[in-house]
Amino acid sequence: MLIEKVNYNKVTLHNTYKMFELFKQKSAKDKLYEQYEQLMAQSHALTKTNRAESDKKYAEAQELIKQIDELES
Repeated sequence: MLIEKVNYNKVTLHNTYKMFELFKQKSAKDKLYEQYEQLMAQSHALTKTNRAESDKKYAEAQELIKQIDELES
């Protein structure tokens, strides 16, 4: 019974945290990081079919990393 209650509390706390994330606005850095992750995933997927396009996506991702570094400093 105690184990079930602890697990229920963890789920409730997790759901409460998720609820408040809805109201949290993303910073410019977070948006750039999400774009970076998408570009890296696309680059990885393209390595199997089109190496030149993969390299272009990777270069775009590296530019985003530079922008993120500039925002941090």
